[in-house]
Parts: sequence; structure tokens; C-alpha cells
Amino acid sequence: MTETDKTPTNETEMMPAWRRETYGSADGFRLEQIPVPTPRSGEVVLRVEATALHAGDVRLMLGEPLLVRPIFGLTRPKYPVRGMEVAGTVVAVGPNAIGAELGERVVGELTGGGGLASHVAASAARLVPIPPDVTSETAACLTISAGTAWQALDRAGIGFRAAKGTAAGHIPRVLVIGASGGVGTFAVQLAALRGAEVWATCGERNFRLVEHLGAVRTLDHRTSPLADLPAAHFDAVIDIAGGLGLRELQRLVVPGGSVVLVAGDGGHVLGPIPRILKAVFLSIGSRRRIRPLAATPRPEILAKLLELTAEGRITPVVEREYPFDEASAALAHLEAGHTVGKVVVHGP
Repeated sequence: MTETDKTPTNETEMMPAWRRETYGSADGFRLEQIPVPTPRSGEVVLRVEATALHAGDVRLMLGEPLLVRPIFGLTRPKYPVRGMEVAGTVVAVGPNAIGAELGERVVGELTGGGGLASHVAASAARLVPIPPDVTSETAACLTISAGTAWQALDRAGIGFRAAKGTAAGHIPRVLVIGASGGVGTFAVQLAALRGAEVWATCGERNFRLVEHLGAVRTLDHRTSPLADLPAAHFDAVIDIAGGLGLRELQRLVVPGGSVVLVAGDGGHVLGPIPRILKAVFLSIGSRRRIRPLAATPRPEILAKLLELTAEGRITPVVEREYPFDEASAALAHLEAGHTVGKVVVHGP
């Protein structure tokens, strides 16, 4: 079969996809045959080459918190195929699809999921071309995880101007809490690239990795409490791990500094909402702001991240790669927690 013969031509053509029709754990996913998608207006269809899994995939898989179910499905998932960070080749183009061309290798974030399949429909406006010297596996890791890290640093006021210091020669000091996960490994690299002095928390077994990524000091906040750190010691705290007291985090930043909440921890029903409301309350009248982050797809940021990757200035940490036939095992590994960096599933 030629490459042209593989291009989906109608909705009756079938493809393999990992699906679970109910909310629940990874062991409930099954490899099934479903119709190849047909692109709607503004969409293209990708032949999937790599899907990077994200913590959000686990939350949507479990249907937690319950607060999100009106959007993603009240009683069963609206998107039964997981995988939101996808790289692949455009094999079909719908009407009014601008920004992605037939045969082009692209990467982007999917709404809800769909990447654990051989083909997926995606909004052309969210896709970015992949440079020739960047692999699809590498590109897929950048969409949500690296994009979230970038937006967190922006929200904290740690821009690239930090590379030259301030007018007074001050070099910002940033603490990344939860530095060994998908977002954290990028946050350390990007903060260091922006010229900040990076401190980081992670498990002791990951100290050397995080230091290699750019942290000047690492600690495990489970054995070395953050309360032992001096007050007003950081210009910014990026909290990815969650579960820490907001007043404790607020104490760590200088006046005018910020705590950025990336973590989505919280209760089974309302998720992070109570913590966000408390953060807003504690920030009233304070010069030490606590800023919740709701990262959004930003193709212009993804393009910059791809450029930095092509130049060798950042690189994803990939803990494990799985063949397509073992995608449910990849989800189970992510569900078990304590993943270092990213988990990638190859296309079929």
C-alpha cells in the first residue's frame, strides 16, 4: 500500500483506537476499531506519530473533579480516547482550515483527547509545524507541559529580561515545587534559560537530574520542610506539586513577588476551586500575590518552544516510551503517579 493509499478518504474507513466508554482506571481501556474522522470546517486529520501523556489525561480518564463533568461528560466521557499532546502528519484538510497543509508534520494540543488512535481530527489553528531536526516524540512533549511551564513563568514575572538581570544587577531567584514531573522539568530549564537562579524540590532520587536541567539547589520538601527556608527568599514560587499551605508558600516570596499555582490538587467534587478562592483572599491587600494559573493553548508559545528545542537549548525528559499496542500500560504508569518527566506513546 502506498502512502497515498493510507490517506483516509471517508468516514467508513476504520482505524485502531484505545477507548474507555466509562470513567475509571487505565485497565478499562480496550483497543477497538472505530471510523477514521472526517475533518470539519477549520480542522485537519493527522496520522498520529506520537502522543505524549499528561496528568490531565488521568484526571479526565477518572472524571475528576466532578466539577468538570458538565463539560467533558456527565455520566460518561465525551472523549473516550485519551491523549491531548499529539504530533503527526496532515493527511486530510477540511474547509476553511488555515495554518496546516497536506503532508506537513505538525504538533498541537487536542480539545479533550483523541491521540491514542492512528488518526485524529484537530483544529488547524492550534497546530504548529515541526522543524525538520525535531522528532515527533520530542515535539509532542512540548504542547501542554512545556507550554504550561512557560505561562507559569510569565505569570510570575520571570521573563527573558532576567537573563541580563535588572538595572541593579539583581538575578531573580525562583523555587519550582515538583520539579521532576512533566511541567516541572520544563519549568526548571526555562527559568534557568531566562537567567534565574533556580531552586527546586523533588524526590532525592531525582536530585542529579534536576540539577543537570539547571537547578542550583535541590531539596525534598517532605524531608526538608519549606518552613526551614528563610522568609522572603524567592522572587517567585512555581507550585506544581500542590498540597502545601498557601501561607507557607506566600511567606517564601519577597514583597512584589508571586506564587503561581499550577497544581490542580483538591477535593473529589470541586477540585482546586476552594484553594483558588483562598489564594484570592490571601492576596487581597498583600504585596505577595498568589496567582492561580489556567494554562491555555498558545500556538505562538509552542512555536518558540520548538525553536528552542531545535537549537538544543531545552529538551524534554522522557521517562518511558511505549509502542501503540501498550498504550493502556502507559496510562496505567501515569495513573500510578511519580512519573519523571514525560511518557510517550508511539503511533501505530
